[in-house]
Amino acid sequence: MYAVSSPNSQYVVAKFGGTSVADFDAMNNCVDIILANANVRIVVLSASAGVTNLLVALAAGCDNDKRESCLKQIRDIQYAIIERLNTTDVIREEIDRLLENIEMLSEPASLATSDALTDELISHGEVMSTLLFVELLRQRKTDAEWFDIRRIMRTDGIFGRAEPDTLQLHTSAREHLHPRLKNTIIITQGFIGREEKGRTTTLGRGGSDYTAALLGEALGLQRVDIWTDVPGIYTTDPRVAPAAKRIDKIAFDEAAEMATFGAKILHPATLLPAIRCGIPVFVGSSKEPEAGGTVVCDKTKNPPLYRALALRRKQTLLTLHSLKMLHARGFLAGVFTLLSRHNISVDLITTSEVSIALTLDTTGSTSTNGSLLTNALLTELSTLCRVEVEEDMALVAIIGNELSQAKGLGKEIFGTLESFNIRMISYGASSHNVCLLVPGKDAEQVIQTLHRGLFEA
Repeated sequence: MYAVSSPNSQYVVAKFGGTSVADFDAMNNCVDIILANANVRIVVLSASAGVTNLLVALAAGCDNDKRESCLKQIRDIQYAIIERLNTTDVIREEIDRLLENIEMLSEPASLATSDALTDELISHGEVMSTLLFVELLRQRKTDAEWFDIRRIMRTDGIFGRAEPDTLQLHTSAREHLHPRLKNTIIITQGFIGREEKGRTTTLGRGGSDYTAALLGEALGLQRVDIWTDVPGIYTTDPRVAPAAKRIDKIAFDEAAEMATFGAKILHPATLLPAIRCGIPVFVGSSKEPEAGGTVVCDKTKNPPLYRALALRRKQTLLTLHSLKMLHARGFLAGVFTLLSRHNISVDLITTSEVSIALTLDTTGSTSTNGSLLTNALLTELSTLCRVEVEEDMALVAIIGNELSQAKGLGKEIFGTLESFNIRMISYGASSHNVCLLVPGKDAEQVIQTLHRGLFEA
C-alpha cells in the first residue's frame, strides 16, 4: 500500500527545524551537513526560529503597537539573513512581497478570527525560510530547486491540525519529485499543505518532522534525518534534568510513545510513516553534527524497563458528573459522539460509577481562540451532565517496556512522588507507558524527582 518498492532507496530526506535555520550562520551549518552527504536530496525546512510565534500572535489579533512590533521583528529576522547573502534583487523583492502580504493579512479588518486565514498567514514563515535557503545553496555552487509542498501535500480541511492524504501524496510525490532527485536538491516546506478548495492548511506545531517522514515514505527513501538543536533523544529533557543521558538507539514504539506524550524532539505523527515502511529515523544536532545522535529503528536488543520520561504541558482535565451514568447504557457513547462532532480528541480517560475524567491536549493547535473547549461544546455537554474544567495541567509519561507485567512498579514510581498531588493516573492500558496528570506548576519537579529515582539511582 505504501512505498512497497524503493526507487530512491539510496537517498535521504533531511529536515531542519527553526533553530537550525534561525539566521545566516545556522543556515550555513545546515548547508555543510547537506554537502557532507551526497545522498541528501530532499530538504524540509521550518520557519526561522521565532517567526511562527510572531505570525501566530498576529493571527490572534493584537493592538497596533504590538502588531507593528511583530511585523518589524519578522522583517528583521529575514533581512538579517538577506544582508549577509549578498543576494539578487529577485529574492529581496520576493521576500518583500511576502512581508507585505503578512502585513495585509494581519490587518484587524481582515482577521475575523478565521482559522483558515490563520493558516494562510502562518505558512509565510516556511515559504520565506526555504526561498532564502535555496539562494544560499546556489551561492555555494550547489544545484538546488525550490518546491512548494502545497502542490502535492493535500489535506483535509481541519485548519491548524490538518491531516494529509497519504495515498494521494504517494502518487504526487513520485510524479513531481522523483524525476528531479538525481540532478538537484529539492528544498521544500514542512508543516503546511493545501485542502481541496486550494486554501493553505497547517499540520499542527512541529509538523515539519511529519512532512519529512511522509516524503520519505512516499518516495521509498533510505532514511529520514531530523536535525534539531540537541544531539539526539535523551532520557528526558536535559534542560529540566541535567543528568539526562542520550539514548543511542531506540525502538519505534518507544520513540512513538515519547513523541506522543510530549518529548519535543519529534512530532507525535513523525514515526507513523517510518513505522509503516521500516525507514530508520536519525535525530541529531545541526550545531554539533559530529556529536552523533539517536537512531530510531524497528527493534533494539534487551530494552530496559524504564526508557525515558516525557512531559506535555497545556493539558485540560475535563470531569463530567451525572447520576444518569449509574447502571446506564450509552452515556459514554453519547459523550464521545458529541466530542467527535466538535473535532475533539481525548487522550486519557478514567471512569467511576457516576463520573468520567478525561484529558484534552491543546499543545498542537494553532486555533485562534487558544482553547478546544468552545462555548458551543460546553453548552451541549451541560445538557448531559455537570461539567468541571481544570486547565494548566501537565501530563508526565514514564516510557518503558513491559511495564504492565513488572512487579513492584507502582511502589517504585509512586513512592518517589508522595509529596506531589497527582490528579489522574493511567496504567495498564499500554505496556509502554504509565501516565500521570499533575498541576502544571509541579511538572518540572515531578520530572526531576522521577529521573533521580528511576534513572540516576
